[in-house]
Amino acid sequence: MTTVRREAFGRMPPEEGGGEVEKFVLQSDSVRVEILSFGCIITTLETKDRDGQFSDVVLGFDTLEGYKRKHPFFGAVVGRVANRIANGRFKLDGKEYQLFLNNGPNSLHGGAKGFDKVLWSPQVLPNGVRFFRLSPDGEEGYPGDLKVWVTYTLSGRELAINYQAQTSKTTPISLTNHAYFNLAGQGSQDVYDHEISIEADSYLPVDDTKIPTGEVATVQGTGFDLRQPVELGKHLQKFHLDGFDHNFCLHQGQDRRLVARVFHPPTGRTMEVHTTQPGIQFYTGNNLDGSLKGKGAATYPKHSAFCLETQNWPDAVNKPHFPNVLLHPGEEYNHTTWLVFNTA
Repeated sequence: MTTVRREAFGRMPPEEGGGEVEKFVLQSDSVRVEILSFGCIITTLETKDRDGQFSDVVLGFDTLEGYKRKHPFFGAVVGRVANRIANGRFKLDGKEYQLFLNNGPNSLHGGAKGFDKVLWSPQVLPNGVRFFRLSPDGEEGYPGDLKVWVTYTLSGRELAINYQAQTSKTTPISLTNHAYFNLAGQGSQDVYDHEISIEADSYLPVDDTKIPTGEVATVQGTGFDLRQPVELGKHLQKFHLDGFDHNFCLHQGQDRRLVARVFHPPTGRTMEVHTTQPGIQFYTGNNLDGSLKGKGAATYPKHSAFCLETQNWPDAVNKPHFPNVLLHPGEEYNHTTWLVFNTA
């Protein structure tokens, strides 16, 4: 049985149209998750350890003000296009589109005011909540009126996130949730003792601005071979890696498949990621620097969390040999990611 509760969380400033920000609390026997109508943000995700103790395993803030200030997309749904687009530029049907540059020379996670920074319209479901918004033609430089639905449902140990969209003009789209996890509990200093595996035979090498070079490289014999579980801290040392911020190329297909698993031996917590998406961005919080005050006055230093963002491959709109990222009028974008929490 999942219970769903809604409560006030804050108000948008008048210059942004006012409007109440609500929080939706989804609770089952083993998982409790809180989600905002602002940015569809997961603010809290509590799950049990092997002794049955709940801990909050996602980074975030206690107040709306925290999420309104500049932060690294904690818990938010990002779009229209997750990840980076080279030079914020792409061509469609002979026309060139220029996006806002918010990540060095590139456009990241939708631009200056992406889906993470706006109020969505909520609808309570028996076991979850569905958010809707219309992204108007030209918003952040993207073509077409885009209708978007993001649905969170909780059943037992499994949180499902479904993304649907329809457009009036051909547009690139790639949606993901940018939750930062630490299975020891948010506020823990690093994720070095986590064991991770990712079901991917290849990954995308990137240039110095984090744009894929276009090569689809085998993981075999490299530090990117995570097909068998590795202990993160030791693995980074062994391969002299500063951390991960890379797309892993998943086996293609429309069906649900297990793509990643994380295990935290001290608490026994495990998290599995299942998805229909063609890629997963594994990011180890390399840019966290301890400057943000998070929940319960926690600070978040470098490598104090990891992200597993299921999505299309970065810069796919400029790389025809990458999986198709274009949505055409009359089609439906429909992807789901499932997070399954257990103890071992």
